[in-house]
Amino acid sequence: MRNLASIQKIGNLEPIPNADAIEKATVLGWELVVKKGDFRIGDLCVYCEIDSILPEKPEFEFLRERKFRVRTIRLRGQISQGICFPITILPKDAPVEEGADVTALLGIRKYEPQDELKMCKQVNKLDYPKWIPEWLRKTLHRFYFIRAYFRKRSHEKSFPSLIPKTDETRVQVLQPLLYKYAGLMCYYTEKLDGSSITIYQINGKFGVCSRNIDLHRDKNNKYWEAVIEHDLEHKFKTLFGKMDVAMQGELIGEGIQGNKYKLKGRDIYFFNIYYIRSGRYGNLNELQTACASLNEKMVPLLSDNYILQSSVPELVELSKGKSVIAETLREGIVIRPLEEIVDCDLHCNLVRNRVSFKSVNPEFLLKYGE
Repeated sequence: MRNLASIQKIGNLEPIPNADAIEKATVLGWELVVKKGDFRIGDLCVYCEIDSILPEKPEFEFLRERKFRVRTIRLRGQISQGICFPITILPKDAPVEEGADVTALLGIRKYEPQDELKMCKQVNKLDYPKWIPEWLRKTLHRFYFIRAYFRKRSHEKSFPSLIPKTDETRVQVLQPLLYKYAGLMCYYTEKLDGSSITIYQINGKFGVCSRNIDLHRDKNNKYWEAVIEHDLEHKFKTLFGKMDVAMQGELIGEGIQGNKYKLKGRDIYFFNIYYIRSGRYGNLNELQTACASLNEKMVPLLSDNYILQSSVPELVELSKGKSVIAETLREGIVIRPLEEIVDCDLHCNLVRNRVSFKSVNPEFLLKYGE
């Protein structure tokens, strides 16, 4: 789970040109703007990452216009990612130690894109027959046993527990990993801005998931629509036989995240292959081979001979640039070793302890209000 709010140390403070009241602070690998004089180097603070939704409390009222969401912003030419609060914002009896996760303690939750929120709301939608008029539905809705009867019990379900979700950890919180693996031969791909899709077969069952939900088969659902259009159920059975396997990718195009790539229709770009029984991810060669065999697209490969650097600012700079598939800014990059590595000793909130992480383009976040 991502620690949206944690106790961290002010690593550095630097002046911002032509700015008398503010200065640049470094926390973990993040750079952000703070009020001059509020902190000193080495001070502990409560750091809230971007994509945090803060509760509607008086101390956070200044974020109301942003709907209490912490976003990437630019102040006096300086990109700022996150917010620092003094330790005094915590309850008096809260333990104060560097690295402590205070997300739940402060009532902070993660921002989710609107597409996923709409999908989550559909899980509890009632499946009344079309012939029941709206006025009668409102009357019937008052009775619990009727609501229970018509609930979509067999439709959308929780994400399969045997398959990891598609989250990637941000490079800014992975300095220990960078120190450990600096010099390692890696590859990096373009991170596309769309909706995460997982396609799997387990014990002969074929299924499709959004980021968080196992979706009921429905040709009018945009995820299933794309899978059916690509004939992926047949392709999976032909290539993998009875193997329990999942492939994960990004669904992009019309009706998805504003269609920043200006595509007609929708397309899937794969970035993971996961062997469910053995509990392992396939390496770059296995992913490329699977995509070629399925006649499907892989996310754009930007380099397969990148020597990993230990500097967070260098990796953030590497994330910048134009997308390969359209004339627009790319969202960022995902970096992985050429051969898969699982490291259980790092304690860096890596998904399944897999050495794999993202560096998000701050210019993209600024342009699209992310």
